[in-house]
This record gives sequence, C-alpha cells and structure tokens, in this order.
Amino acid sequence: MIINSGFQAMINIFVHISFLALTWWALQSVKLEAAFRHPKSIQARAFYVILAIAISYPVAKFFLDYVVWSLMLPQIYE
Repeated sequence: MIINSGFQAMINIFVHISFLALTWWALQSVKLEAAFRHPKSIQARAFYVILAIAISYPVAKFFLDYVVWSLMLPQIYE
C-alpha cells in the first residue's frame, strides 16, 4: 500500500480543513458568551479558533488513522 506522498498530503489537508470547518460550525451552537467579558472581542474570537483547532485536530487524526488501519487489514491474510 504505497500511496503518492503528495496525494496523501492533499487528502490529509482536506480532511483536517473539513473537520475544522465542522468543529467551527458545531461550536457556533455552544453559548460561551457568558465566559467572556467582551464576547465580540478579537480575544474571544481567537479563543473560538484555538478551541476549534484543539478539538478538530485529534478527531481528524483519529479519522485518518482509522482509514489507514482499515486499508492495512487485508495484509492479515497475506
């Protein structure tokens, strides 16, 4: 199972960006405004971005690992 590393990188970027967008969308339903003094400030928005990245990265990593492991399963029977 040798994949072109450029193609694999493109897939990884697409998956990470997709999960980041999904996490950002999901965070919009969470009401965290009470935790901030100024909920519309740049600091609050930066916190949302960092939180979205912190959540989406392990989820995307799990998804990519799962796909790789699933593709490796047929090697059991070789």
